[in-house]
Amino acid sequence: MTVTESKPLATFGAGCFWGIEEAFRTIEGVLSTAVGYMGGTVKAPTYEQVCTRETGHAEVVQVTFDPAKVSYERLLDVFWSVHDPTQLNRQGPDIGSNYRSVIFYHDPEQEKIARQSKADIETSGRFGSGRIVTLIQPAGEFWKAEEYHQQYFAKHGGGRCHI
Repeated sequence: MTVTESKPLATFGAGCFWGIEEAFRTIEGVLSTAVGYMGGTVKAPTYEQVCTRETGHAEVVQVTFDPAKVSYERLLDVFWSVHDPTQLNRQGPDIGSNYRSVIFYHDPEQEKIARQSKADIETSGRFGSGRIVTLIQPAGEFWKAEEYHQQYFAKHGGGRCHI
């Protein structure tokens, strides 16, 4: 199926973008994934710039999906399952604001669903007594990461980053 402009996007930051991308890439109803940067102040940042933590960007995966086959709620379930949302600006040994836990919403309905999902996770006890630090912010400009980062685990093996 060809990805069209009419298909919705979902954008998530949850640590190293390689493993997050791999988790979403194989879900039925996900039409495409791309890793990149969002939430910062520098136009067209490079990976090296983002790693300095001076651009304000998060490493993210942007998912194009078919809502007839996979719901935004299901994508959020995957997001919560692939990282620890109680770790502020880090995932495991990866430390810095570029590794923050963040949901970038693309419309008011996504915002509403994301906020409810976060509230449900906070009260579920799933992450113990830890406070959920995941940010929920409007999507800004998505800057696609360098080609060698795209589908990294599919190309090189592996499947998870550290958490």
